[in-house]
Amino acid sequence: MRRRLKPDTGLTLLELIIAIAILAIGSIAAIRATDQSRIAIGGETPRLLARIAARNRAEELQLLGAAAALPDTVMQGGHAIAVSVATEATAGGLVQATVTARAETGEGAQLILYLPPRVTR
Repeated sequence: MRRRLKPDTGLTLLELIIAIAILAIGSIAAIRATDQSRIAIGGETPRLLARIAARNRAEELQLLGAAAALPDTVMQGGHAIAVSVATEATAGGLVQATVTARAETGEGAQLILYLPPRVTR
């Protein structure tokens, strides 16, 4: 009688190494995606504060006019926000004011509003 050889069942060492490599690559991709989202979320606070500072400056300009003397730096939530205003006359006789607010770390916001040429108090 001849003995019939049974095929080996289970994983070979090569199959195991390939499976571990695939899982490692997938894990690294997941960790990098998590890290990128953490970085993006961390930068949202200064951006939000810059947006609030820009809106506040827009309100001040609407109340006081484009020629008002306003500070270049404001404090929002413990962060110093640099606020600049560029004005330009439009063909319709209004004043276009571009408000740019930028946090110390570089995040910022920009608003454009149109003001009457003179605001009476």
